[in-house]
Amino acid sequence: MNNLAALAPSGLWDRLTGIQPDPDLWVVLATLAAALVVVVPHPLWRVSRNAITIAHEGGHGLIALLTGRQLTGIRLHSDTSGLTVSRGKPYGLGMILTAAAGYIAPSLLGLGGAALLAAGRITLLLWAATALLAVMLVMIRNAYGVLTVVLTGGAFLLVSWLAGPQVQAAFAYAVVWFLLFGGVRPPFELQSKRRRGEAGDSDADQLSRLTHVPAALWLFLFHAVSLCSLIGGGRWLLEV
Repeated sequence: MNNLAALAPSGLWDRLTGIQPDPDLWVVLATLAAALVVVVPHPLWRVSRNAITIAHEGGHGLIALLTGRQLTGIRLHSDTSGLTVSRGKPYGLGMILTAAAGYIAPSLLGLGGAALLAAGRITLLLWAATALLAVMLVMIRNAYGVLTVVLTGGAFLLVSWLAGPQVQAAFAYAVVWFLLFGGVRPPFELQSKRRRGEAGDSDADQLSRLTHVPAALWLFLFHAVSLCSLIGGGRWLLEV
């Protein structure tokens, strides 16, 4: 009977908007360490970076829609690169915001997730992430991208519906730590590629052509947002 009540509209709403207890400090620190383990070593990062690419391309797509552009498709590749295609004016504020959104999206998502966790909204975080992945799935245009988003969304769905409160909390904290730490590394990788002359058509270079502002300043913005998000989000997560 309790399960049936939880599936009723009022039960679902209460579950979504309810406040869950904070996990123990050791759980927060353990998930912090786990996030570092999958972000810092290069072999693991080559796999885990796929999740950052989802957030990166999702950021492009979301801002394209919010600025009135027509989103035509998103592709995710096995080398952790991606491509988001939208139609509209090839210049102007909408195009600038769309191009700027990619590198800062993982960090801002992590910061928003940290704010929700600090407020005890663990279930809301998990369901919101699942909903965003479901919406993104509609726009994926290649098989690898579909597989990646389905597996990621499936993990969120299983944890949010089947796992207990402690497992949900650990999973949510691990995801947010991963976004915060994982959002820091790509701008440094882009900086290294640009130094070697391997990223002439990067987001920073596209923004430079759109705004006549040096690409180095856009790269500085990516660094600033990711590092400030890590500091601010980390403080929220550690206040348990």
